[in-house]
Amino acid sequence: MAKKGRDRMSTQIMQVSKHYGDVKALQSVDLSIRKGEFIAVLGPSGCGKTTLLRLIAGFDSPSDGQICIDGQVVGTPRAILPPEQRNIGMVFQSFALWPHMKVKEQVLFPLQYHKAAAREANLNKEKRVREVLEMVGLQHLAERLPRELSGGQKQRVAIARAISANPSLLLMDEPLSSLDIELRMDLRREIQALHRRTQASIIYVTHDQGEALAMADRIVVMKDGKIEQTGTPEEIYEKPATLFVATFVGKTNLIRGKWEKGVFQPDLAVGAVQWPDRDFPLCFKEKQVFPVRPEQLRIVLAGPGIAGRIINRQYLGKEIHYTVGVGPDIVGVHAGNHCSFEVGQEVYLQLGYLPVTI
Repeated sequence: MAKKGRDRMSTQIMQVSKHYGDVKALQSVDLSIRKGEFIAVLGPSGCGKTTLLRLIAGFDSPSDGQICIDGQVVGTPRAILPPEQRNIGMVFQSFALWPHMKVKEQVLFPLQYHKAAAREANLNKEKRVREVLEMVGLQHLAERLPRELSGGQKQRVAIARAISANPSLLLMDEPLSSLDIELRMDLRREIQALHRRTQASIIYVTHDQGEALAMADRIVVMKDGKIEQTGTPEEIYEKPATLFVATFVGKTNLIRGKWEKGVFQPDLAVGAVQWPDRDFPLCFKEKQVFPVRPEQLRIVLAGPGIAGRIINRQYLGKEIHYTVGVGPDIVGVHAGNHCSFEVGQEVYLQLGYLPVTI
């Protein structure tokens, strides 16, 4: 039974650290990716997510620990298997297309030179190029050079090149960050469709929480070279394990107050205000804060509630985003457009609906 479990693992990162002199870019990272799984690595700039991707790709060696892909040890402090001998594909933020190669030549390149290219993809290279270009909707642009393509088309070529050799592991380093918002939404759907079609494992590095929540099977949240939490998008959003995850993913408000006998009493509350414990991690109680999402708060004109004042208002069509000053703190509230409050208005905040837990 244990052997079957190991076979299902595409990639295993075991106690991996990476140091650059005194700088600890990664610290004892453990992560297992199952075959066909879509993993988003999420975190702010400098958290170590791109370093982790480089180690998996074989561009660098770990200072400690080891990396295995498809049961083969590919990276240790003493030896690394070069990228072209790993069964991987890579999509870069900057497209990284060769300016002198036509679209079809870009896609053909891995089939000619990638030593780990899948045998079935290599048997008929021209057929495979046509198949992959059709997957990304670029078959009609096969003869064009990169300078003749739009940004979105270039990124589709980069994706086609990465999947042409039918890799078991696809690495994507912020592939949509240089594109406009509408194009990003379109390519999100296309990447998800390609994932379902190719069944490759994907490690997708991003700082965009919306991308991670929308696309991934599991999210790995990183901070300061360490993994803060790993879980499904629902687990990360609804049950953050640390204060950092709560505030980074979804911009949770940390309402100050006092925990006592399983209930929370907010500061600056007017009237009898007690909020129930919903199995919050101990870190929130130690800091004497209550985590609540902007959509879980309700603005009313009369107490009981937390006294505050509207200091900003953004109309977004189906909802309005308010910024409420509560003493020295700023609280975000997302409300429907059925009721409207004005900047400068004195209001009260109540805990809105309880079905969603954090």
